[in-house]
Amino acid sequence: MVRATLEEITRDGHEVVAALLAGGSEKLGGAGGDAYGSVETVSAEDPLRALDEFLARDPVDAVVDLSDEPVLDYRRRHSFAAVALYNGVPYRGADFSFSPPPRPALAAKPTIAIIGTGKRTGKTSVCGFVARSLVEVGFEPVIVAMGRGGPAEPEVVRGDEIELTPKDLLALAEQEKHAASDYIEDAVLGRVPTVGCRRCGGGLAGGIEFSNVPAGIAVANDLPGDIMLLEGSGASIPPAYADVTILVVPASADPEYVSGYMGPYRLLLADFGVVTMCESPFGSPSQISSLTSLIRNAYRSATEEGSPREIDLVRTVFRPTPTSPVEGATAFVATTAPEMVGESIRRHLESDHGCRVAGISHALADRSRLEQDMQGLADKADTLLVEIKAAGIDVATRRALDAGLRVVYMDNVPAGVEGEDPAELARAAGELATERFGARS
Repeated sequence: MVRATLEEITRDGHEVVAALLAGGSEKLGGAGGDAYGSVETVSAEDPLRALDEFLARDPVDAVVDLSDEPVLDYRRRHSFAAVALYNGVPYRGADFSFSPPPRPALAAKPTIAIIGTGKRTGKTSVCGFVARSLVEVGFEPVIVAMGRGGPAEPEVVRGDEIELTPKDLLALAEQEKHAASDYIEDAVLGRVPTVGCRRCGGGLAGGIEFSNVPAGIAVANDLPGDIMLLEGSGASIPPAYADVTILVVPASADPEYVSGYMGPYRLLLADFGVVTMCESPFGSPSQISSLTSLIRNAYRSATEEGSPREIDLVRTVFRPTPTSPVEGATAFVATTAPEMVGESIRRHLESDHGCRVAGISHALADRSRLEQDMQGLADKADTLLVEIKAAGIDVATRRALDAGLRVVYMDNVPAGVEGEDPAELARAAGELATERFGARS
């Protein structure tokens, strides 16, 4: 039946260059590798690696999946699809088709992509931290950030030259701009030149239906700087080639979501991994250990030297960090963090930054509830500590300024767990991106 199907594919005008045996050899009888006539049969103990190596060696126009249960179950077929997409090859079967997300080489500088398994993973906080860490060792980063609330045309914010005040950000909101968009947060907290872009739609493998990111990268190419950071949005990846990719995974991530579906594609792209929120209640020690092992043991393509390169991984926790001193202040905090970490936020701000936390709203992403939480604000506090996210500008900043409070924006800084150093990871990513860009150029 398979041989007849291959012949039919050939009659339709296609050239079948090889057939990969994924299992089920009991029906081949004594024919073995000659079962499919003149078509080369590829057989290996690890068919996934055999597919990867074949596609790396002999580019093809498509991989056609003629398998079925139980030889390749639904989960494992996604792994084969991920390998094909990683090699830039479409993967299709009887009732499905996957296309590799376009990733053309557009940047004129070494490039690091920072992507995530989904929304609320901490990508923007990690991106700002990576930018600052690179600056500390002499790099001059430029960030290109995309979001569903980004500008219609790429917009430059010189975070290295200007300091955006609460009144400045509120003025942007009054111009009907998303003043809490990721690119604004990157510019304010990363303190580097930032280009804001927008995108719509997100595919299973991170592709985007529409974006102006290519135009944003063209703008970033002309900005001062020697390395570019491309920040993903949700589970979507930047639609451009990156020399190095950092994958951000929260400790609360469902392991099946990380290693199943199109998770393997993102893991194949990743050179480095940052596991965020590695503390209770997001994950127990055993959960975090299992997740990090899953990432470290993920399938990897072989390097030019012939052996797979493992994902360099750090475990982190986020610590709220005001961008200005708040010692002695009575603060009201507005955050997107869940209520179950409220006490941890309070404890850290009071012990490390010397303020008294008079109240916390966890409703930064719920405008109506946030309005309620902030009623009578002047009677509660003299300072608002707020993240540059969701309704942080158009509601929180506005209400605080109207009440006569000082507004201080708050970063979430990734701190390494048990001596692990996210700053060292950032520097290693910068060096590897520079090395690969030089070789590619």
